Amino acid sequence: MTTDPRAAPTPGEAPPAQPALENAPQVPPQPTAPPEQAAPVQAQAEPVAPQQAAPPTAVPPPLPPQHRIKRTRTSGIWVAVGFFAVILLLLLIFILQNGTDVSVSYLGMHGHLPLGVALLLAAVSGVLLVVLAGAARISQLRATARRHRKVDAKRAAAAAKQTANS
Repeated sequence: MTTDPRAAPTPGEAPPAQPALENAPQVPPQPTAPPEQAAPVQAQAEPVAPQQAAPPTAVPPPLPPQHRIKRTRTSGIWVAVGFFAVILLLLLIFILQNGTDVSVSYLGMHGHLPLGVALLLAAVSGVLLVVLAGAARISQLRATARRHRKVDAKRAAAAAKQTANS
């Protein structure tokens, strides 16, 4: 018994030139030139019997659907760590390339810092201001949600009490 998925040659048909390997990729045969474009050497060769059409092969069954792995928090953290590592590398390059000392004055304080460090401090200060405003808005929304949950709980309790009395 053979494990070759191709059909066995019929009695009048020649066997294939190369046996199929189990793990080798299947490469379709290259099309040959039509007889009128063939080289003159082939025209002088002995006539060849026309090839018989191969019997239709069965279409292989469709592959089962691939399992899709769900995203997890850990995979999200892994992507975020990689992203921020690239950002930190770019910041390091920025700081190293902008090492010229500049004079910085802020609220009566004076000092000298490398330009890259001064710009990085300014950016971090801006981010902290945005985080502060975002935290205030989040706490405001949580307080509103807490009030709505209390009101909804009171309404549900009142409705349950009414149905129990009826």
